[in-house]
Amino acid sequence: MDNPFLIGPRLYLRPPEVEDAARVCAWLNHPEVRRTLARATPLARCAEEQFLRGLDPDRDLILVIILREGDRPIGLVGLHATKAPRARELGIVIGEPDQWDQGHGREAIELMLAHAFDTLDLHRVQLFVHAGNARAVACYERVGFVREGVLRDAHFRDGRFGDDLVMAVLAPEWRARRDPVV
Repeated sequence: MDNPFLIGPRLYLRPPEVEDAARVCAWLNHPEVRRTLARATPLARCAEEQFLRGLDPDRDLILVIILREGDRPIGLVGLHATKAPRARELGIVIGEPDQWDQGHGREAIELMLAHAFDTLDLHRVQLFVHAGNARAVACYERVGFVREGVLRDAHFRDGRFGDDLVMAVLAPEWRARRDPVV
């Protein structure tokens, strides 16, 4: 394992390096991935390199998702600053299509939530997701996120507007799911 930060059963998460920029661009420019992201335009490698060099750890904790078996990078997960106190916004992408629907997103999110609530002492982790992204919504609900609202016509893809869901999990909810009362 190369510089692991958080370690799970099948994955570990590590800080990104500038050398990851080309791989990250390939993931974020994949048509199926880009369709689910807020960003609609393609990403250039030089822009991603600049972003990685300028990361502010007080605002953004972005980690590369690595399969432990084979030490293979497959995506990114991050916690991003919000205006709310003791809150962050979650973002995740599994960029390798052959790794979709394998449960890796769930494991990476669980690692990040444990870090968010147990180490960073956050109270709230929120996210925004396209309402039509059923795979992502189901994953978020499985790890404890609750639908809080709908942003109507919040994105424009494939020639039409679509809704975004606002979802969040609070520290007491996370702890109750992890430590059920017997």
